[in-house]
Amino acid sequence: MPAQAGHPDLARARADGAGPHPVRPRITELRLSAFAGHRRTALPLGAVTVLAGRSGSGKTSALRACAALARLAGGAVLAEVFPDAAACVPDGARPDAQRRRGFRIGCTADGPEGPVRLDLAVQAEPELRVVGERLTAGDRVLLETALRDPGRPTVQAAWHTAGSAPVTRAPLPDDRLGTALLPLRVAGKTDGQRRVLAAAEQMVVALRSVYACDPRPDAMRAPVPTGTGHLLTGCDNLADVLWRTRVECGRRHALLVDAVRAGCAGPVTDLRAEPLGDGTVRAVLGRGAGPATELARLGDGELRYLALALVLLTGPGVLDVDTPGEVPDAMRTLTVLADGFDRALDPAQRSALLGLAGRMGERGHIRCVAAVSDGSWAAGVPGVTVVHLEP
Repeated sequence: MPAQAGHPDLARARADGAGPHPVRPRITELRLSAFAGHRRTALPLGAVTVLAGRSGSGKTSALRACAALARLAGGAVLAEVFPDAAACVPDGARPDAQRRRGFRIGCTADGPEGPVRLDLAVQAEPELRVVGERLTAGDRVLLETALRDPGRPTVQAAWHTAGSAPVTRAPLPDDRLGTALLPLRVAGKTDGQRRVLAAAEQMVVALRSVYACDPRPDAMRAPVPTGTGHLLTGCDNLADVLWRTRVECGRRHALLVDAVRAGCAGPVTDLRAEPLGDGTVRAVLGRGAGPATELARLGDGELRYLALALVLLTGPGVLDVDTPGEVPDAMRTLTVLADGFDRALDPAQRSALLGLAGRMGERGHIRCVAAVSDGSWAAGVPGVTVVHLEP
């Protein structure tokens, strides 16, 4: 998004970090008004948030909703984000007279513009489409859309102008998030339009800084080609990313080695990638005077611990996250979504990893939303918010 399109207060906040609100946009609340097993659910998201609950309590669906909003903010169409939209319809929801069923999700992003709310209503059946969207800052509705003509693939949108006309009306496609399209439609000539653009930018930057992560140990054990790019959500290409980070950022790599030392058995003096003769690399743990250990020989818990530590110690430039190129990484707060955060981890590993997440959260660059079955072990940890979900 063009930086000049935003509100002037946003530019000032970026420059000096002043003001009552955070400089870096971040998601502070996830709302599941009607989504899968959730009804009227509002989840506060702090620097580190642990969603705790038994199987079926809705932890995974909450993370799925947040990841879906992130993809929509990146420009994805509904069919890509919700390939099985009927599964998102609330349990027991009955169709109306036109046989329509749907779901509603939303979030709040705090930043230089203050809290900005996004609420989205999606029709899942009989046809997948957006039927309503609202972007709000304070008591001001900045964007509102509604489905007026079911026969057309558009919604009628109205956004705040505060010029010669109080609002501007125009059609928007019914398969995309309207908030993400505003920079292409709003000129930014009036104070009202600039406020709309600044709020939309804050929401989109916060959502596009979401990274869903679920390391797959089986895929992490095999050598991988070099130059595969950013770390995938399953951490399949971890060896190649280690090859890159060890050279590009020695300080963070040293922190990663310290973290791995706390979560892996035996002495750990290094973590590196070794090139093989066929153009691939494999990752190994340095053991000091002893022989190195291939990651292929580590257990699932050690591999998941290592991968999650790497995610928490890096940033958007290393992870496979949708990057808004107009916004420097230093002005973004990465939100990591970790389903099954404690899966295969022993008590010492999960505590060390949660402590690492808390320390990174204090710095303001990384936030973490972790799903676990039992959150009692996380209660009372400084900087950690535990939210208990009931099926």
